[in-house]
Amino acid sequence: MNNPRVLVVEDETTMRTSIVRALDRAGYTAEGLPDGTGLEDTLDGFRPDLVVLDVMLPGRDGFDLLGIVRDRTDAGIVMVTARDALDDRLRGLDTGADDYVVKPFLLEELTSRIRAVLRRRGRTPTALTVGDLVIDEEAGVATRAGAPLKLTATELRLLRYLAEQRGRTVSKNQILTQVWGYDAYDPNLVEVHLSALRRKLEAHGPRIVHTARGLGYTLRSDG
Repeated sequence: MNNPRVLVVEDETTMRTSIVRALDRAGYTAEGLPDGTGLEDTLDGFRPDLVVLDVMLPGRDGFDLLGIVRDRTDAGIVMVTARDALDDRLRGLDTGADDYVVKPFLLEELTSRIRAVLRRRGRTPTALTVGDLVIDEEAGVATRAGAPLKLTATELRLLRYLAEQRGRTVSKNQILTQVWGYDAYDPNLVEVHLSALRRKLEAHGPRIVHTARGLGYTLRSDG
């Protein structure tokens, strides 16, 4: 299966660029639009598997564009807006959005929501390849340089998350929220699991998971 295609319609240039880059790092093929101009042509040409729609857009707003996406494609839709009123969220979900994220948000949260929508729709590849790593969380397996890694379920989720964020430093709180699902934790939890994961990875090659002291951890496929 090819990388899922995600179209980001967001008028804030910095936000749009950040989302597209985060999706690229996570293994998606992403494109961005600043508004709804040319949306129909982009949908026909790019053929996205999912569309991220900001509600507050110049010209046609996100709710107008949602109808166009629904009429022309079977793509998943994640709405994004600074407005947190309940009626706006309900309107988006009632008119065909798959999920709704309120600004401000962490890029990891948006990426996680996108991944969940694509998974429900059967549009996401189960395997992620980074350098000599191949990670298939759905199948419960991972290899490095062709050698199977004997990982626990938690280690596999941790490796998948680090691989999706490759090249980027992620904090303990971010790891715990995304891998364990909470942010109240024993300070040693991440270190213990990362230490075990590193030993297994380094049995088949050089170190690729690095510590940024006081900041967090990063996975670099170049070692």
